[in-house]
Amino acid sequence: MKMVFEDSNLNQLVYNALSFGTAVMLGAFVYFLTQIKSVAKQYQSGVAVSAVVVGIAGYHYYRMWSGWAEGTVNQGYRYADWLITVPLLVIELLIVLGVTAERRKKLMSTLVPATVLMIALGYPGETASSDGTKWTFWILSMLPFLYILFTLSGELKAAGAREKGPVASSMKNATAILLLTWLVYPIGYLFPVIFDAGNEGAETARQLAYTVADITAKGLFGLMILNIAKARSGDSH
Repeated sequence: MKMVFEDSNLNQLVYNALSFGTAVMLGAFVYFLTQIKSVAKQYQSGVAVSAVVVGIAGYHYYRMWSGWAEGTVNQGYRYADWLITVPLLVIELLIVLGVTAERRKKLMSTLVPATVLMIALGYPGETASSDGTKWTFWILSMLPFLYILFTLSGELKAAGAREKGPVASSMKNATAILLLTWLVYPIGYLFPVIFDAGNEGAETARQLAYTVADITAKGLFGLMILNIAKARSGDSH
């Protein structure tokens, strides 16, 4: 849809944020590729998934950045990105948590479908013009969201309790990033409901919130995954 702000400063702010997001994601993609061989073989797939996540995100951010420059915004790019990358974020985390293969398979069988359901339920509300519709789909998408967050935070805390030294420290950092970052998304989602329709400041805040959260949830969280993998490999550098 068309998105041209009367306030050129707000336009430029979002444009710069999307540009920064593109650069960070693509830079992280290259970095994670170079780090795959720096961890033990059993954790290399986790780092590779981190690279795939930021690579996909980098492409979608480039499309959003290009669109914004032309005066349009397509939230479908964000949701297409999330539909692919959020399940992968769950998978990369489970690879390095140290849970048994049987437990990991069981968690993936419930968490991955839950992530898809969460994103699929969020999109109709994101694009709806009615506040009632937005609230309805926000509530529906929050159900799998809370399940995912509760399950992953529990697994991270349990894994952290099993570990010592650098691994335990990395687990603690990953838990904090997961909890704090993921809470940004449902708040940003509601900006168009909380503020008046067409409020340029609210739309700017939503775009910035999503961008910062994405950079943290994908790039910074990927670094935490890499740290855990290195610590488990006996290399905490």
